[in-house]
Amino acid sequence: MSAKNLDSKGRFRSRTIGFRVSPEEDQLINSAVALSGLTKQDYIVKRLLCRDVVVQGNPRVYKALKNQLAEVLSELQRIENSSVSDELLETIRLINTTLNGMKGES
Repeated sequence: MSAKNLDSKGRFRSRTIGFRVSPEEDQLINSAVALSGLTKQDYIVKRLLCRDVVVQGNPRVYKALKNQLAEVLSELQRIENSSVSDELLETIRLINTTLNGMKGES
């Protein structure tokens, strides 16, 4: 039997919660997780419990920002004069929030 995997407060997480999302929602969740620098589990738990997600700048977060910005740029170039989707606007807002937080702004 393997050792118990405890969270940062010494609690054993023995319950599993599952839910279904659309492909678009999955993409938004994965983007937010990548930009947070947290694990998906930690990110979802913090968001569900209405706790602040504090982004700690590290190479993984910077790489996620770079990749997200490249995706946004290619999408904007693709659509040119068409309307921007809500998912793309949400990704841009998330990138902006992350960058402002890393600069120490509110």
